[in-house]
Amino acid sequence: MKVLHTSDWHLGQQFYEHNRTLEHDAFLTWLSNALKQHAIDVLLISGDIYHTATPPAHAEQQLYAFIKQAKRHCPNLHIIIIAGNHDSANRIETAKPLLQAFDTYVVGRFNKHSPEDVVLTLHTQHGPLTVVAMPFLRAGDLTLDNQHPDAYQQGVHNAYQSSIAYAVDIKQGPLLVMGHLHAKGGDISSDSERNITIGGFDAISATVFTEHADYVALGHLHKSQRVAKSEFIRYSGTPMPMSFSERHYQHQVLIAQFDKHTCIAVDPILIPRHQDVCLLPETGGATLDDLCDLIEQLECDIDAPPPYIRLKLNANETDSQFRAKIDDALANKHVLFCGIERVKSSTHNKHDSQLEDLGQVEQLDPVRLLDLAFKEHMDSDECAPASVQKCLCEALAFLSEVSE
Repeated sequence: MKVLHTSDWHLGQQFYEHNRTLEHDAFLTWLSNALKQHAIDVLLISGDIYHTATPPAHAEQQLYAFIKQAKRHCPNLHIIIIAGNHDSANRIETAKPLLQAFDTYVVGRFNKHSPEDVVLTLHTQHGPLTVVAMPFLRAGDLTLDNQHPDAYQQGVHNAYQSSIAYAVDIKQGPLLVMGHLHAKGGDISSDSERNITIGGFDAISATVFTEHADYVALGHLHKSQRVAKSEFIRYSGTPMPMSFSERHYQHQVLIAQFDKHTCIAVDPILIPRHQDVCLLPETGGATLDDLCDLIEQLECDIDAPPPYIRLKLNANETDSQFRAKIDDALANKHVLFCGIERVKSSTHNKHDSQLEDLGQVEQLDPVRLLDLAFKEHMDSDECAPASVQKCLCEALAFLSEVSE
């Protein structure tokens, strides 16, 4: 039995105001062909199907068109989709009854009173498979002991324990667990993964998946990676860069192969990059003259999709005509311009840089913004106290619940 694991598609994302529909179309076409080429039995999508809780209509149409195409290529394919922190739990389940006709199962929310609802048993051509399809867990989905310092982590642990215990009792074939969270030790990108820390959420241990899971298919972190040094607990990562910090990632899907009882191998399949993502210069900043020279040296294939380009200009550059000169340098270049960062070296760390571009603010997570504001207001090198960070995270969790 072959299971393909992917996640974090972020359909509908605007990349610095540039529409990515064609990029996503290219990925979905490639994926549909890969499902057929590798004779996949089950497709797992571990959350963040969409970039926002209210995706544009064309993004939803992309998902449904892909499911239709995938089923046409692979009539016996089963598909499981769980909601991520970017998705609306209610919205993602809207088409649930219709999608079941295409052997597609959607799980948007965990019901603490019915943990068995996230447990699915699939009957594939190569035997049965039991899946715990756990979506992103919001505080309101859990039973929390607010007197406990790690209430949220304990609530997540209990949710997985109760669902997996039920799955073990009815288990047919291998047991697979899906999740959308930040597992302890996971490597995150610097500016695209929305912070989902709630009282130390990033401290969730891999032990929550228990020793019963034969494979754990995770979403949220954008870099494909193992968790807890296990071959069988994996993040698949995103299918394309979601920020410039991800430009060097090897984007991939994972194919997990099972015998009748357990997972025997996990193989990555690299995803072709439809459009490149480039920073000029690659590290640090540049003078205006050097930046214009770098633009001049760019060689772009006019017949290929244009690359995304973001420029890094030294903060001490005083030429008031810098924008006009940069526009002139870019005039005949087949690129998608993604703005200018004004960069200055930090006095605290020669490897650090401070951005003076308001366009970067929305890319920073709330806790990072809090730390920056705290340092500025208190004239201190220290980050905001843990108690203040906790208050912010609790407020963010409340707002997330209200938006649902």
